Amino acid sequence: MKLSYREAMRAALHDALSTDPRVFLMGEDIGRYGGTYAVTKGLLEEFGPDRVRDTPLSELGFVGAGIGAALGGMRPVVEIMTVNFSLLALDQIVNTAAALRHMSGGQFSVPIVIRMATGAGRQLAAQHSHSLEAWYAHIPGIRVLAPATVADARGMLAPALADPDPVVIFEHALLYNTTADIDPGAPVDIHTARVLRPGTDVTLVAYGGTVGKALTAAETLSASGIEAEVVDLRVLRPLDTATVVDSVRRTHRAVIVDEGWRSVGLSAEVTTRIVEEAFYDLDTPVVRVCSEEVPVPYARHLEQAAIPQPEKIVAAVQTLTGAS
Repeated sequence: MKLSYREAMRAALHDALSTDPRVFLMGEDIGRYGGTYAVTKGLLEEFGPDRVRDTPLSELGFVGAGIGAALGGMRPVVEIMTVNFSLLALDQIVNTAAALRHMSGGQFSVPIVIRMATGAGRQLAAQHSHSLEAWYAHIPGIRVLAPATVADARGMLAPALADPDPVVIFEHALLYNTTADIDPGAPVDIHTARVLRPGTDVTLVAYGGTVGKALTAAETLSASGIEAEVVDLRVLRPLDTATVVDSVRRTHRAVIVDEGWRSVGLSAEVTTRIVEEAFYDLDTPVVRVCSEEVPVPYARHLEQAAIPQPEKIVAAVQTLTGAS
């Protein structure tokens, strides 16, 4: 079945609402408007306002309401319009949802799913374009997912809803229009990374919106005789270190592609884990391709220059392999 990323997310939400009466959706403009990215379009008409709830513009308030509903036995799916706005709900997510199982000695769990768009490339400037996944991947007590493929967009929600603890799902906004043929019933796990393209000369580690760019770079490199293996992290917390390290032990080189900033980011964590576990397998230092250390610009040419692109990935690999 051919679906867009947007349609896959909508189908997953539809399944959840259809099969579990405890599931309901809440967020800004998700009902009558159908969602900022049209993911929830049509669900209000089918399931009604009790299960598809428009909220006030108060992330702190409606995420807190979702946590309360989860504690009361419901299975809320809360949509935050963009990751930048999620900072207004950090107290609820980090100090409450992530910590309650620990602070209650295991007596309480918070089975909430929080979805949000992330990433740049749409000329929406700094307050709507950042990639802050690393902030959430830093926090014990939550699971952090970054579906980069249509199959993962379709399949990750069900196991996320089955998780007894909070799950945060990051959807890169440039992925919504991408399409693929998928098996909608194929099981998808929320535990492991995945090798999307085998290779022998270098490992490209990416997630979310950078996965497609890594695959594009790998095809360009293949034309010049360099075979890159592409690993999609998929799960940012807990990281599947084993899949990444196994790949690096085969290729002996690694390039980490991260739309977040280089300083204190996910790219640094992945690099450190490679060095800790596969240092003697490396033929060269690990290289990172990250966003420039600036707020994402509005002007398109500056925005494109500020974030990772296939050409930057190709150049990094060529430098590593001595092909430049």
